[in-house]
Amino acid sequence: MRDILPDLRARCADGVPFALATVVAVHGSAPRDPGAVLAVDAAGTVVGSVSGGCVEGDVYEVAREVLAGAGPRVVSYGISDDEAFGVGLTCGGTIEVLVRAYATAAERTGLSAVLDLIAADLPVAEATVLSGQAETGARLVVRPSGQGPATAPLGTLGTEGLDAAVTDDARGLLAQGLTGIQWYGAHGQRRMQEVAVFVRTYAPPPRMLVFGAIDHAAATARIGSFLGYRVTVCDARPAFATRERFPTADAVVCAWPHTYLESTEVDARTVICVLTHDPKFDVPLLTTALRTPAAYIGVMGSRRTHRDRLARLRAAGVDEAHLARLASPVGLDLGARTPEETAVSIAAEIIQHRWGGTGRPLGELSGAIHHRGPGC
Repeated sequence: MRDILPDLRARCADGVPFALATVVAVHGSAPRDPGAVLAVDAAGTVVGSVSGGCVEGDVYEVAREVLAGAGPRVVSYGISDDEAFGVGLTCGGTIEVLVRAYATAAERTGLSAVLDLIAADLPVAEATVLSGQAETGARLVVRPSGQGPATAPLGTLGTEGLDAAVTDDARGLLAQGLTGIQWYGAHGQRRMQEVAVFVRTYAPPPRMLVFGAIDHAAATARIGSFLGYRVTVCDARPAFATRERFPTADAVVCAWPHTYLESTEVDARTVICVLTHDPKFDVPLLTTALRTPAAYIGVMGSRRTHRDRLARLRAAGVDEAHLARLASPVGLDLGARTPEETAVSIAAEIIQHRWGGTGRPLGELSGAIHHRGPGC
């Protein structure tokens, strides 16, 4: 959704009717995850993707039908049948796609409220009925609790009980950054299979904290932004921690690294890249970092530097369980030489850690290509 956010907001603002196709379920190998979207407007213009090209043509036709008044639909695509010239995926998996129209001003206004929250990096979840004993396409917009009257749910799925149950679950999924299908009874009863509801969560982008304003940090900041992280570069040296040196970073902070880390928000999706390789910075910074719930803590340096760093951290009272969290020396073994290649190595390790990949060439492996591990 973030990829085509400006296009969708423009269509809502200009009053342009469009249909939105959303991947709501994936079984086996598939090119896009749940939440991937494709939009088709009244002029036939397409933005976004639900499959990387495999089934876009058929989704386009379904979207045109829905936009013409056919009503919301859930369509499934499995492995392609070449002999029958069937439309399907070539990778062997199955995806389910919800296609619904935003043809009226009221429908676009409801979606626009969600798009505005996403654009402002505010957490929001959108629940949509897929099938069962409730109206397909019915929507409920849920914000986190404890933030005032504005967090009251908007819309309805049909019954007060269903709205209450989905609101509670959507807030839990939002806190974890998870998206998926939930099942309920018609009045929100648990452990029943009468109503399928797709809950799509939009949490603010995860953070990447890069410490050490060196040339490798500039490359790491660029690739972090490319991967969708909100990047902050921090260094205690005013001559190095400048916006000119890090134009792609969301923030550049001049402060002692451990002092800044103690004062900023770190959650279970945050990744920390320590590129200072100087004991006076590293030891207090890593002692602080290892107390946080950060998903990844990568540290630059040679193996000799790493051994010396571990000894210093042990002397500072850090135990072995915490030391085991360190990815050091940082990155995967790609043979990297330049700062840009090193940044790719670091990014590859972050992705591997996030999804549970092996780091080995795919050609040497069998089984599913796309890992369904917990995100960070």
